[in-house]
Amino acid sequence: MLRALTTRWTVFTPLLAALALVATWGRSLPGVGVVVVALFLAAAVLAAVHHAEVVAHRVGEPFGSLVLAVAVTVIEVALIVTLMISGGEKAATLARDTVFAAVMITCNGIFGLALLVGALRRRVAVFNAEGTGAALATVATLATLSLVLPTFTSSVPGPEFSPAQLTFAAFASLALYGLFVMVQTVRHRDDFLPVEGDGVVTDDDARDERPSVRATLLSLGLLLVALVGVVGLAKVVSPAIESAVVNAGLPPAAVGVAIALLVLLPETLAAVRAARRDQVQISLNLALGSAMASIGLTIPAIAVATIWLSGPLVLGLGATQMVLLALTVVVGVLTIVPGRATLLQGGVHLALFSAFVFLAASP
Repeated sequence: MLRALTTRWTVFTPLLAALALVATWGRSLPGVGVVVVALFLAAAVLAAVHHAEVVAHRVGEPFGSLVLAVAVTVIEVALIVTLMISGGEKAATLARDTVFAAVMITCNGIFGLALLVGALRRRVAVFNAEGTGAALATVATLATLSLVLPTFTSSVPGPEFSPAQLTFAAFASLALYGLFVMVQTVRHRDDFLPVEGDGVVTDDDARDERPSVRATLLSLGLLLVALVGVVGLAKVVSPAIESAVVNAGLPPAAVGVAIALLVLLPETLAAVRAARRDQVQISLNLALGSAMASIGLTIPAIAVATIWLSGPLVLGLGATQMVLLALTVVVGVLTIVPGRATLLQGGVHLALFSAFVFLAASP
């Protein structure tokens, strides 16, 4: 009986969130309306996590982590491009701020939280250093090519790429992301599977009874509906967030951080639940995979969108942001190399995430 009620709840919640999105899109909401939309958003997040786990159980790791990361990112990229096309010059830094926020949230917030939960469960969080190190190296390369180099190029005034440079960055991002997915899912799949305390790779999905094809397809469809609801409702409540930011005297960049936090909630909850099941590697796959997809799919989409964009496209990071990115990469390398982490490493990443949020509010 309880299982049936739970199943019904996860089926109807994405549909109700989509209906709420249709009913509220483009409208100015009163305070009560914002609260109601926020409740639908939270319910859609929980439903998305449930359906993502069903799909992941069917396809196995690391495909399961890839499904959630790519699904969220594709919808997020569509939202960014739409806002940039309609936002004019005010949206010049939107892609940069959103992608950088996603990288910091995933590589420090989700990453640190997963290590913290895993270490609390068994004193030491264990993961595969080879696969995780390869993922971090790809994230660092993508971030440098797309977000750091525009600050130092000289073909165009300001922290912008010339059309040729943007085209190169787009192709390089797609190529690197595609290469990583091939390595993760085919040639070196074992490097991205959970490991036990002695370093032995485990593949519990191969032994467990998997959901039926029908149940998996239903969950996949509902996952996409739930994610559309999450991202769309985050956009719906963004005016209220923006007003709160302005009233609090915070810089505009804080709005992007708040929206990114809402959009990345499904990955965050899925990563925490995986860490609680002693599958820290899956949590790290989600975190780094989301960062990689955010850059690898956003930059090519923005390159295509420049055909319609009339205003400037600022991609280069500022000095403070580059320092945080460099520190994140260095700390990430030191965390990953041993293949095991304690509460300290999790706390260090969460401290970096806190510094990012604080400096976004008080630059």
